[in-house]
Amino acid sequence: MNWEVYIIEARNGSLYTGISTDPERRFQEHREGKTGARFFRTAAPERILWREKQPDRPAALKREIEIKRMSHQEKLLLARGENQDDG
Repeated sequence: MNWEVYIIEARNGSLYTGISTDPERRFQEHREGKTGARFFRTAAPERILWREKQPDRPAALKREIEIKRMSHQEKLLLARGENQDDG
């Protein structure tokens, strides 16, 4: 089973990081609000900003933690494919 780490941008500009085997399905769940994250109760999900494939769930969880520790700006740089160590 292929796992992915994803970042969703909310309508208010905030960023949510999660993992799933099907980010598109998970995005719809977040939008519908029934089984989505509590995070989206205050700001509706707008779009999937970024996705990254991982070989398994443990690797996806590790990467998710790394990304959640990043600043908002670092997450935006990641989503744009820019190296966070530059300038």
